[in-house]
Amino acid sequence: MPTFRKFEDIEAWQKARELTREVYKVTRSNAFSKDYGLCDQTRRSSASIMANIAEGHERSGTAELETRNINVTQTYGEK
Repeated sequence: MPTFRKFEDIEAWQKARELTREVYKVTRSNAFSKDYGLCDQTRRSSASIMANIAEGHERSGTAELETRNINVTQTYGEK
């Protein structure tokens, strides 16, 4: 598994950034600008992809991963 120093080096983040740029271009059109709620939600969801990848990169430590797995296991009642 590759190791990344910066989340900007992750190909998925780079593609998410390209997608977000395209979403912003499309949502500037008249069809989207008339529906502010849809425009805003679409923009925020595309930006969320980049944010989630960056957050996942920050949380790449094994201790947190093990803790998260324990919490998921406890949540679903597995033993």
